[in-house]
Order: sequence, then C-alpha cells, then structure tokens
Amino acid sequence: MRIAVTGSKGQVATSLIERAGPKLEVIALGRPAFDLTDRAAVLAGLEAARPDVIVNAAAYTAVDKAEAEEALALRVNGDGAGHVAEAAERLGVPLLHLSTDYVFDGALDRPYREDDPTGPTGSYGRSKLAGEKEVARRCENSVILRTAWVYSPFGANFLRTMLRLNETRDEVGVVADQRGNPTSALDIADALIAIAARVKDDSSPRLRGIFHMTGSGEGTWADFAQAVFGEAAARGRRSTRVKRIATADYPTPARRPANSRLDNEKLARVYGLRLSDWRQSVAASCGRLLV
Repeated sequence: MRIAVTGSKGQVATSLIERAGPKLEVIALGRPAFDLTDRAAVLAGLEAARPDVIVNAAAYTAVDKAEAEEALALRVNGDGAGHVAEAAERLGVPLLHLSTDYVFDGALDRPYREDDPTGPTGSYGRSKLAGEKEVARRCENSVILRTAWVYSPFGANFLRTMLRLNETRDEVGVVADQRGNPTSALDIADALIAIAARVKDDSSPRLRGIFHMTGSGEGTWADFAQAVFGEAAARGRRSTRVKRIATADYPTPARRPANSRLDNEKLARVYGLRLSDWRQSVAASCGRLLV
C-alpha cells in the first residue's frame, strides 16, 4: 500500500513514516514544492505520488495567531483541504482528513459525538470546520477524523515543552479547568494505517464520514503536565511541581474549549479501533526522549 501524506515535517507525517512496515510506502509531501493553497501544485503533487490512499495532515495550526490571520487560516485549512479532496476524487482514491476538537464550542458536559452540533469559537476552529465541509462536498470517498491535544517525540508540542521546562523549573503553572484527551501522533499513525487498509479495499459507505479519534481516557492540561513530570522524575530528572491554574489566569488571543473531550465509540464500533490510554502513550514518548 502506498500512502501520500501532506505536511512532510508534521507530527503525523513523521509518525507515519516511522510506523511504515515493509508492506507500506509513505510519500510525504510538504512545502515549498507542495503548498495547500496552490491548487495546481496540490493536484500535480498528488498525481505524481500515485497513492492508494491520501492522508491530509497538513494544516495551519497556530491557534492564537489565527485570530489575526483568519483569511490565511481559511485558505490553508479550508481551500487547501478542498484542493486535496479534489485530487483524491480525480485519482479515485480514499482520503483520510484530520480535523480537530476546535470545531466545537466546548460547552457540553459530556464528550462530543460526531453528530453533535458544531460551533467553533475562534478562527482556527472555523477554518478547520470549513475544511471538513470542503472535503465532504468534494470527495464522497473520504473519512474525516477529528483528534485533539496531539503530542509525540517529534516537533513542537505540549509534552516536549513540559520536558524543556522540567530542565530548569521547580514549578510550572498549568491550566486545570480544560478537559480533553491527550493523543499520541504515533497512535494516530497506527490507526490511520489500519483505516487506510480498510477503505482501500472496501467501498462501504459505513466506513466513510466523520469519526472521532483520540487517546483513551481524559484529563486536564495540568494532569497531562503532571504525568510528564512524573515520568521525568522517575528517570532521575528534576522534580517539577504543577501549579493548577484557571484559564482566566493564562489569557490567550484564542478562546480554548473548556471541554475538548471526544467520544470514540463510533470508531470502535465501525473499525474496531481504540487508541491506547493516554498515560501509557505519554510514558512511551517520555521514555524515548529521556535517554
């Protein structure tokens, strides 16, 4: 199987490349040659890759910066997703498109299901919702996968930031009133490979549409940080305390959802997939980085 993944330097693309076994070839496409906002480049790049399945993991992800750059975020996450969907439709191959919990407003008191009303509160969420709509409109042979709180041993992410702070800080203030599902990009990659193998050979409409895909279990950002610091201390690093603070104590340009939890039962029911418990995956990533 041959997978073309957009966003060559991102956490998901890097994880897919690492997880590729002898029967899987991953072609990573990224800037400057492959720019989501350039329709001709997207169509040409994906045609040249000759994929069996396309994974659209590239995105504008600067959540706070998007508040001042919504037009750019929409071009990348909305129009760009549409370009990838057009290419998939032209090539007649399935598209797996990654989206986000930010398409919801975070006001529910339970994990969000796929059919819950969307209502993004910021520019980033609006741009990702626009992308979902473009993918659904342009490519019936698509699977939209919403995930959240992504981390890995690669790139810039919350886990790596906490490990960096652990090197010099005895205490770190971390928000404790936002709940979500920390999700390993390596676990995402494993799930994407399994989903790709299914949709490549099975045209059932049941396998298409919107699914939620996050790590099992839930916690706050403060819980996430505490788990990271615990792994660091267990490996002889500095003992860093978590100071639990409110969202109001850490203002940001973009409003974060108080509830980012996603319900993954549809993914389990249709594909038989459940991602690992987030604490186990955090331990695995920390084990790789703390050597």
